[in-house]
Amino acid sequence: MLQIRNLSITHKKDLRTILENFSFVLREGDRAVIIGEEGNGKSTLLKWIADPQLIDAYAEAGGERICAGERFGYLPQELPREERDKSIYEFFCEEPLFWEQTPASLGMLARELRLEKDFFYREQKVGTLSGGERIKLQMARILIAQPTVLLLDEPSNDIDIGTLEWLERLLLDSSVPVLYISHDETLIERTANVIIHIEQIHRKTVSRYTIARTTYQEYKKHREAHLEKQRLEAYNERRQEQIRQEKFRKIQQKVEHEQRTISRQDPHGGQLLKKKMKAVKSLEHRYVREAQKMTQIPETEEAIFMKFGEGIRMPSGKTVLELCMEQLTVPQPYAHSEAVLAEHIFLRVKGGEKVCIIGKNGVGKTTLLRKIAQELLAREDIHAAYMPQDYEELLDMEKTPVEFLCVTKEKAEITRIRTYLGSMKYTPEEMEHPVAELSGGQKAKVLLLKMSMSGADVLILDEPTRNFSPLSGPVIRSVLASYTGTVISISHDRKYLGEVCDTVYELTGRGLIRRTDVTAEDA
Repeated sequence: MLQIRNLSITHKKDLRTILENFSFVLREGDRAVIIGEEGNGKSTLLKWIADPQLIDAYAEAGGERICAGERFGYLPQELPREERDKSIYEFFCEEPLFWEQTPASLGMLARELRLEKDFFYREQKVGTLSGGERIKLQMARILIAQPTVLLLDEPSNDIDIGTLEWLERLLLDSSVPVLYISHDETLIERTANVIIHIEQIHRKTVSRYTIARTTYQEYKKHREAHLEKQRLEAYNERRQEQIRQEKFRKIQQKVEHEQRTISRQDPHGGQLLKKKMKAVKSLEHRYVREAQKMTQIPETEEAIFMKFGEGIRMPSGKTVLELCMEQLTVPQPYAHSEAVLAEHIFLRVKGGEKVCIIGKNGVGKTTLLRKIAQELLAREDIHAAYMPQDYEELLDMEKTPVEFLCVTKEKAEITRIRTYLGSMKYTPEEMEHPVAELSGGQKAKVLLLKMSMSGADVLILDEPTRNFSPLSGPVIRSVLASYTGTVISISHDRKYLGEVCDTVYELTGRGLIRRTDVTAEDA
């Protein structure tokens, strides 16, 4: 059992309260998901639980963590840089229980994770793996270690649909409690039985959390029903208060008028008016007390607001891309050779089309998208913008979001950028943080905002929804679905496939195969 008592976490730089008096017990059979907007401290909470020292560089924490005898299987959101230079074999050798595995047990694990049989013994550098392969690599080592508690930060990021289904089964069948963060709404809907919702309200000055032992669908339904009931009660009480105040003002004005006009020759009448005024003052005090007890109008953390590609018109008959490749290859430094990932690739994309490429991890989707981006970014008849899977390819980690987005550095431009960032739920302090200190979702927002401001009519997106919360995800999907330009993307997000994409291709060793069986129902 894992127990957290009265945990409070404060950001060292801007002294913002990330979490306040958080208490929670993770029990056997729990599949608890942490949800909330980007930058609300979800990963910070999970890091602190795994090892309080992991947040020492940027946050201070106070509280109790009771976990005697537990062995944590912790999956970080990003693979530490020091791990990337190791070979796959070295990575697994660091787990003592790896040496107790039989070829049969490793073979079964490889099959479940859709990996090659020899994967565990390869000399290939971990850093050369695809995003999805890195997740599988870490999940394999975690499972070999036989943890008693699973702490998973974005386990669904970048893994292919087949492995996502394996992950769902793993969570549902887990014999140990699981605490995880995910932005995959389908995964949350299918697996979570405890919801931990972290919010930042009052412009991120107040931290609030809710724990509900129910499914995600039920939590959303009950939360909205409760908030709607509270809103109606609050507005009704305020309407009644206005009516009472109007009646009170009329009574008060009448008594005041009578006091001004009464004759001094009528002392008895004067005494009566004094009693009336005392009653009026008593009534006023009563109304003030009642007003203080009124139902509060509920304050919730709203999802981001974003517009994309307004005014962009891409002719539907225009050929945006016609790609023909005999072979898709990738260098293999450890083998001093080129590996052939796929052959006979042909892809034609028309104006306004929204194309998504799916496929197994390691098949070459990101390699293919990079080649597409390289070609389209050089074209002058279109205006293309690219969002890579690894945000650091484009982001300057030392700059603030405002500095990164500025072109002219003029005052009007800075004001406009700060307004845009505010609509995406950045606080003024976060706008001045280096990009390196932002969460994955906040970094993704910066890149999407850059693309939006560029006026691009072709978007090249590698896993565009991977770091957006269940609150922001629907907004991003809606924005991209209504975008009037062309979208060429990679995604394993089943809701994205169903709601945004009109054409889906699967990349295989034999090339691109059009899929007509990936629909909204799959989401």
